[in-house]
Amino acid sequence: MGKRAVFDKSDVKFLGWNVFLAILIGGLLLVGLIVWLRQYTQHGIEVEVEDVRGMVLAEAEPVLEAEGLRLIVVDSTYSDKVPFGTIVEQDPKAGSHAKNGRAVYVTINATTKRRITMPDLQDISYRQAETTLRGLGLRVDTVYEYRPSTYRDLVLDVLSDTGSIHPGDKVTVGTRVRLVVGFGRGTEQVTVPNVIGLTLKNARKLLLNRRLTVGAVHYDDPDAEAEGITQYVYSQTPAAGRRLLEGETVMLQLSGDPDKAMSGGSDNNDDSWF
Repeated sequence: MGKRAVFDKSDVKFLGWNVFLAILIGGLLLVGLIVWLRQYTQHGIEVEVEDVRGMVLAEAEPVLEAEGLRLIVVDSTYSDKVPFGTIVEQDPKAGSHAKNGRAVYVTINATTKRRITMPDLQDISYRQAETTLRGLGLRVDTVYEYRPSTYRDLVLDVLSDTGSIHPGDKVTVGTRVRLVVGFGRGTEQVTVPNVIGLTLKNARKLLLNRRLTVGAVHYDDPDAEAEGITQYVYSQTPAAGRRLLEGETVMLQLSGDPDKAMSGGSDNNDDSWF
């Protein structure tokens, strides 16, 4: 018997078919993978991004979902020029194209006004305090409230409709505030106004308008004020018409008797205190 060849024709044919089948199966798998990837990634399918700015989230979400897009909130800001809770920015921008399933990232305007921390403004100039407060978004009244102090034109307090605002307090942006400024002892003389017949509150207000302040206060009946009885000024020292330096004091005597206040008491002069 002769020796058999290492590879006969049947073996070569079998190997060839195996290689062919391997290539065919590999090709089919590759084509299938490409088709699946195209389908999975929505290759070549894009949608136009709708403009959702100015919408609230409840309005924007269904609009984007209808296009096959997702909405994700990434940030919030504050502006009093657009409605609270509305979308102010979006990425991708309106009119651009994005693949189906892409996320649209949005920034919304806060639903409540931003609050700031009141800085310590005491004993700085009212001009500097005014600039600081306006920079923080507060509205500063152009009319100041003056009170006596050692130094002139320095801030003593910051007021709102609800009272004093202390350093560290939280204040809503846009709140109107008024500065309380010290007028110190000036070098100019002012005329003492007539406060006879006024309540202590109104007398103090009138004197402050003249850059004067209330000094010692004496009540005929110290318990009357605590009982809710209105007290009226019937004597003042110095008397109306006198000249004082800015920042000096005027002493007052008060009574719950309106007739006594209207008559100005029996002795409205500088000696009535002695």
